[in-house]
Amino acid sequence: MADKLIEKKSRVSKSLKNAKIALGFYLINLILQFFYRKIFLTHLGAEFLGLNTTAMNLLQFLNLTELGIGAAVSYTLYKPLLHNNKDQINEIVSVQGFLYNRIGIIIIILSIILMLFFPYFFADIKVPIWYTYASFGVLLVSALSTYFFNYQEIVLISDQKEYKINYVTQGIKILKILFQIFCISLLAHGYVWWLLCELAGSLLIVFGIRYIVRKEYPWLKTNINYGKSLLKKYADITKKTKQLFAHKIAAFALNQSSPLIIFAYTNLSFVAVYGNYLLVFTGVTALLGAIFNSINAGVGNLVSEGNKDKIISIFIELFTIRFFLTCVACYSIYKLSPIFIYYWLGSTYLMDNSILVSLVFILFVNLSRLTVDSFINAYGLFNDIGAAIIEASLNIGLSIILGYYFGVIGVLCGVGISLIAIILIWKPYFLFKRGFKVNILDYILLYIKLLAISISIYSVCNYLESFVNIDPYDSPISFALYSFIIVFTFMLLLFIVLLLCMKGMRQSFSRITTYLKKDETRI
Repeated sequence: MADKLIEKKSRVSKSLKNAKIALGFYLINLILQFFYRKIFLTHLGAEFLGLNTTAMNLLQFLNLTELGIGAAVSYTLYKPLLHNNKDQINEIVSVQGFLYNRIGIIIIILSIILMLFFPYFFADIKVPIWYTYASFGVLLVSALSTYFFNYQEIVLISDQKEYKINYVTQGIKILKILFQIFCISLLAHGYVWWLLCELAGSLLIVFGIRYIVRKEYPWLKTNINYGKSLLKKYADITKKTKQLFAHKIAAFALNQSSPLIIFAYTNLSFVAVYGNYLLVFTGVTALLGAIFNSINAGVGNLVSEGNKDKIISIFIELFTIRFFLTCVACYSIYKLSPIFIYYWLGSTYLMDNSILVSLVFILFVNLSRLTVDSFINAYGLFNDIGAAIIEASLNIGLSIILGYYFGVIGVLCGVGISLIAIILIWKPYFLFKRGFKVNILDYILLYIKLLAISISIYSVCNYLESFVNIDPYDSPISFALYSFIIVFTFMLLLFIVLLLCMKGMRQSFSRITTYLKKDETRI
């Protein structure tokens, strides 16, 4: 019993440390990214930024060949790490090394084929074509480093020591961005220097991670040739990988295909404008992710206990508090992002309000789905392959068709329809039927109640906003004051009403205040 308590405390402390380090680096990188993007646009222009964004999306497409092996290996490593079975850990990572080696070779071949079509893809760009090859090549080197050299970092991740990876990767990333800002601002041929900094950063990360792995696990010895012979022994990795691959395709369709389809119907300059908004949206997503990702391991432990009533109670609690934070985030972005873009980059980079509404809806679904996804992963429910295929088909197919007729808004509507069908309807049904094994009616009523409360509070705040006699476009100070007033009002009203009406919110509030009191006692 004592060992189990120590183990739980250790797991919680590691989770909190991972969250704290990830959140700290995230905030530093977020601030840097806004300065960096502003300088990039000022000195190099939208064409270069759009080229960079498109090259990254093409590489993400090739990374689909990873198939979900990393997630399957991480899942398989948990038990041997728990029992400190070093031989088994070496075998599993050797299997991963073999599979990653083959994937790296496939990505190289596909990249060469893809680059043959660059003159066609980038026929209308106004920068030298060799910049396209150089950009893609440098980013490719960074991606391949994981497949050939850094795959052993999976042990750190599975052992809840991801913060040590962040020390290396995020620390070097910060230094790299600072050097890139300096080079772009002050040196001739700024983009060439940007490429060199990007390459140097990738190489430093390789050496840094290998050093950390050797220091933490000096006994970790992997052999990719040995890994090939172990494939049958660890057939579960292959099974989980096949299931996860379909979900990776769906995730790619959601996160990476839209900018490529938008580029097909617009130009690199609009891709850069679109990317500016995505940076803001991604920042908010990463912030909430840094707060909540550490809970996922706890959800896994909870599910393994098998107490159905407790599991469902915690699900409702987590869903409610995440829904609250999601609504605050989406409200803030909808109201404030155009003003922020205006001050950050200028009115030239503002988008139509209908596009912003579509992006906010997509963000809302992606954030509110996190609780359902956490419990699906905890139950290991990856076998709904058909749903993933339908999601990807709807996403890409409708985006292309609607984009052809309605442009960018059509592309985003295609994404929205696929999200409604799979994420809002199917995924919760799948979890309640196969995981909780209870009727989904309670979830539907919970969702409707939360949605009704949030819409009502939004309507009230919209009315109250007319009494705020501050023009946020007057000055940055006016913007800051306006932002604080409207966001704080929405957050406070929503919190009070949810606290009064929702049991899950009261449970969360009670849990948080209990932890705070314990911390005060320790101090």
